[in-house]
Amino acid sequence: MKGIIIAAGYGTRFLPCTKTVPKEMFPLVNKPAITFIIDEFVASGIRDILIVTSRRKKALDDFFDREVELEGVFTREGKTAQLDMIAPPSANIYFARQQVMRGTGDAILLAESFAAGEPVCVAYPDDIVIGPEPLTAQLMRAATGPADCVLGVMPVPRSEVNRYGIITPGENGRVLGIIEKPPVDQAPSCLATIGRYILPASIFPLLRAERERNLHGEFYHVGSVNTLAKQGHVIGTEFSGQRLDVGEPVGYVKAILEYALTQPEWSAELRTWLGSRLALAQDQAPGV
Repeated sequence: MKGIIIAAGYGTRFLPCTKTVPKEMFPLVNKPAITFIIDEFVASGIRDILIVTSRRKKALDDFFDREVELEGVFTREGKTAQLDMIAPPSANIYFARQQVMRGTGDAILLAESFAAGEPVCVAYPDDIVIGPEPLTAQLMRAATGPADCVLGVMPVPRSEVNRYGIITPGENGRVLGIIEKPPVDQAPSCLATIGRYILPASIFPLLRAERERNLHGEFYHVGSVNTLAKQGHVIGTEFSGQRLDVGEPVGYVKAILEYALTQPEWSAELRTWLGSRLALAQDQAPGV
């Protein structure tokens, strides 16, 4: 199986930073967000990865290339740990540019020749999942055959269903459809999709048909997934691990803290600081 990362968007929630810095390069402490997806793919056995970008995101190309000058410095100084830090990933990284922002359906279609008739795992780097087992590996295990579309889903509070794509569950883990951001009183469940999908090769002709119906506008992959669902080919699997939402500012700040707290070199000092900072905030709260 091959991997596809959709990274062409504008990232307007993080302006003005994203005027020149791709949001996929925003770090969780010292690790760019997109590398969590690369690591997840590699840990799941995926070695061929296509990143769909746009003309403003040359920093992604540079990041996954070698840094020869820095390598030379670290080699001369015998700094093997630093050499490991800047080494390219153990995967084949390819790039395709989405020249016009026409939605996720158009971005995925750019990967059709790359997929070469095989299922692919598509990732949106706004969603990072940390835990003992890679999310992609969990989705791969849930697939029963190459015709299956597999969605990673998670339970959300009923009051928040209008922020997500919500599935209509069927029998034996099958999904009957996805409703995007339904009103709270109309949601068919509290199971939300996140940005990780295994898509079968049959998704591409469906996406091409969507493009023909939307020649001058954006179109998305959800309509094609719903077509597969009507055919009985969509599976929803609740994954294990902690989901971090780095697609909006508050979620990004939370993600930095959550990730830092899992790292032994930072966690003790950070927990101490957080405890004192929260105590100070409580003392300063009005009416306390």
